Amino acid sequence: MLLPLPTVNILFLKNKIRSKFCRFYVMQRPAKLLDIFVFPSILLHTLFVDIVDTLTWFRGGHGSRGIMVDFDGKPDSLFFSDGQRRIDFVLVYEDESKKITHKRSDRKKQKRKRQVYESNLINNGLQLEATRSVLDEKLIFVKVHAPWEVLCTYAEVLHIKLPLQPNDLKTRDSAFNWFSRLFRVDENIIKPEQEFFTAPFQKELLSNFYVQDKDTFFNPATRSRIVHFILSRVEYATKNNVKKFGINKLLDTGIYKAAFPLHDSSFRHLSTDPSCPSERYLLYREWAHPKNLFKLQPLDFIRKYYGEKIGIYFAWLGFYTNMLIMAAIVGVGCFLYGCLTKDNCTWSQEVCDPNIGGKIIMCPQCDKVCTYWNLTITCESSKKLCIFDSFGTLVFAVFMGIWVTLFLEFWKRRQAELEYEWDTVEYLEQEEQVRPEYEARCTHVVMNEITQQEEHVPYTACGKCMRMTFCASAVFFWILLIIASVIGIIVYRLSVFLAFSATLSQHISGTDAIRKYLTPQTATSVTASLISFVVIMVLNIIYEKVAILITDFELPRTQTDYENSLTTKMFLFQFVNYYSSCFYIAFFKGKFVGHPGNPVYWLGKYRNEECDPGGCLLELTTQLAIIVGGKAIWNNIQEVLLPWVKNLIGRYCAAARSEKVIPRWEHDYHLQPIGKLGLFYEYLEMVIQFGFVTLFVASFPLAPLLALINNMLEIRLDAWKLTTQFRRMVPQKAQDIGAWQPIMQGIAILAVVTNAMIIAFTSDMIPRLVYYWSFSVPPYGSHSSHTMKGYINSTLSVFNISDFKNASKPFSPWFVNQTCRYRDLRYPPGHQHQYEHNIYYWHVIAAKLAFIIVMEHVIYFVKFIISYLIPDVSQKTKSQVKREKYLTQKLLHENDLKIVKKTMGKIANKIIQGVDSTFRPKAE
Repeated sequence: MLLPLPTVNILFLKNKIRSKFCRFYVMQRPAKLLDIFVFPSILLHTLFVDIVDTLTWFRGGHGSRGIMVDFDGKPDSLFFSDGQRRIDFVLVYEDESKKITHKRSDRKKQKRKRQVYESNLINNGLQLEATRSVLDEKLIFVKVHAPWEVLCTYAEVLHIKLPLQPNDLKTRDSAFNWFSRLFRVDENIIKPEQEFFTAPFQKELLSNFYVQDKDTFFNPATRSRIVHFILSRVEYATKNNVKKFGINKLLDTGIYKAAFPLHDSSFRHLSTDPSCPSERYLLYREWAHPKNLFKLQPLDFIRKYYGEKIGIYFAWLGFYTNMLIMAAIVGVGCFLYGCLTKDNCTWSQEVCDPNIGGKIIMCPQCDKVCTYWNLTITCESSKKLCIFDSFGTLVFAVFMGIWVTLFLEFWKRRQAELEYEWDTVEYLEQEEQVRPEYEARCTHVVMNEITQQEEHVPYTACGKCMRMTFCASAVFFWILLIIASVIGIIVYRLSVFLAFSATLSQHISGTDAIRKYLTPQTATSVTASLISFVVIMVLNIIYEKVAILITDFELPRTQTDYENSLTTKMFLFQFVNYYSSCFYIAFFKGKFVGHPGNPVYWLGKYRNEECDPGGCLLELTTQLAIIVGGKAIWNNIQEVLLPWVKNLIGRYCAAARSEKVIPRWEHDYHLQPIGKLGLFYEYLEMVIQFGFVTLFVASFPLAPLLALINNMLEIRLDAWKLTTQFRRMVPQKAQDIGAWQPIMQGIAILAVVTNAMIIAFTSDMIPRLVYYWSFSVPPYGSHSSHTMKGYINSTLSVFNISDFKNASKPFSPWFVNQTCRYRDLRYPPGHQHQYEHNIYYWHVIAAKLAFIIVMEHVIYFVKFIISYLIPDVSQKTKSQVKREKYLTQKLLHENDLKIVKKTMGKIANKIIQGVDSTFRPKAE
């Protein structure tokens, strides 16, 4: 006997709801605090959707979720086919039935995992709609929409701050506001965002929040962030009682080909949808376009579209670039001072003088194959050295030690302002959630010392110690590997110098003009720098993968902890990788060479390198120029040119296949993914540059100017790259620049030491000052007044060629003189202490040590005073934060009282009056 149709419908619906409850409870059993909180609302919402879907299905429809629809022909649409539900995220997969590269069993497994994952997404309240690709029938785009109820639920879970009421605090315009207005974006094009008082969202206090329109209360960036949070935590399989979940793993295994939020329009033109604000087009036009090179960045608009993490990066980069203006001006001034005074450089004139330098024969700088050479060969390099090795260098080094402190202190103030303006003041304490990878490994139970309750952790204290030990050992091993590569470069320099010394002397005549520039030292330095650059780039590619594996094994708790740990590992590696060759040239080359009769050997075989008579400062400048310039070119090729070429090829192939109208999600799919490390390499590039600008600035005063020019281009290139070549990043919160802040503070402290030591040990400033004030006049000198005349002769020691050892005696004999000169401060042959360091040497050493101590203490003292006088948070920002907290608490409290009075009515008033009469003092 058949039941009537209404009875069938009701029974079917009852069974569906019962099975839904059991299945949802099994899959979402509240094992964690988040599950306990979200479970009731999501379950009710899921049951409600099931009821609607079931009834709709019996009416002959297809339901509201998980359906396949055709593209409606609207290329700029950001909504489902109904035109009402906004697309918050897009998942892309290849139809398993049309794959030909995998086994049938593998395709079935992938399909089953994907179907389970999408089913669980629906169970978590998300709505899905699938559309087949216009250009490639194998691709299917799954559009994801988060309804109002889901957004409210997870906004409370994530403690997202949302507006309560418009901000009524008055802001005073700066005295320089009229000047900065000339460089701002036109406010008629990009309108300033309205400021609000905000508070962490709570569903039960929804009436207190500033909800004018439910469709716009959560902006697109917040909606995408909430959906990505759900996507990262939904399960798709269980194997050996271990849950597998998260969109990242599905992307890694190839089940999904891409997952991304949508750009809101094309960057070339406005959207055809009149309701779309076309923010991407405005960002390209007013921010990324080269015409905006000298304009200020619309930081609030960037933050609104891309999120706080992108916004704080561009805010920091813009602030750093602006601070470089002052450093560049002073650096150019010091460089011009060196250019104007180089003609008065007495020691360079003596090197180039045929009657002085022309008569000085220098000893060979390597064993056997090297020959004697004339000092005038280094004439041109000595002239260049006068530009960089001048009194202006000392002034600039002291200035940069103070500048870096000003930069860091003022950035802290600016960062505090952005934290207030962008509602990230209490982000780390309130909003940041545990990483899903961390949650999946929480199998051990420990007692929380604060709450005295049990909680789940992924490892015990012993296990954590073992992980940290392993990770530290791995990082230390790779650092040793880099040091080994540096030693290999040094050995190359030592061995190839012999070949260049023999080859160049044979093929270049003494009168050839090329001989002035192409010396064995120059050829060795340039080729070694190029090889060093190649080694740096190769090791960088390998270590990136190693650092990620180490950090994944370490298993940090939050995303901020993960990024800070990875940043520290990568920077330690990059610090040694990029700076080791510079440290070698600045502080080791030419310092331990002995003398021609008793040279010092590396590994008992390779004779140590010597500096030119003018020192190694010019070679350090050459090394910096090659590494910084090569690094900038390489990064631009890697970050800009390659994505542009890939997108160009993709567009060409797509155009060749079809001229159909393409939807927005398919346009975005053919853009390049941003990569797992996100902004890491942008930060790394700038911090490495910051190190070159500060650590070795005493050798190259033009470094801030080159950095300024590079950064002005870098801002627009990064903006162009994000808006035109890459898919839209998932908006993320960020309170500050993370581990890069303490890294820069460490560089700033180290920079004082390195610059003081460069001036003391790498340049010839201290020996020249000692000669000028002490050894040019009696009792040590023969001049009647202080002068630099005779400096070259006093700094070149004499060596008797008969004292050469057989192992180092040159093949080519020298018959004119019986002596040659070498760069050192030693007694001449025939002296009772021959070839030992003379009194001049010990005076210079004492002066160098005294200079380092005095310079360090003076700069550190000034840095301390500046840090003390400039607070990290301005008084204005402190007042604004306090004012907002006060008004927010007052507003919520008053609204609660209004609700209580409205619901309780007269009873509440009587209770209040009764309490007042009870405690009111009796009249006498």
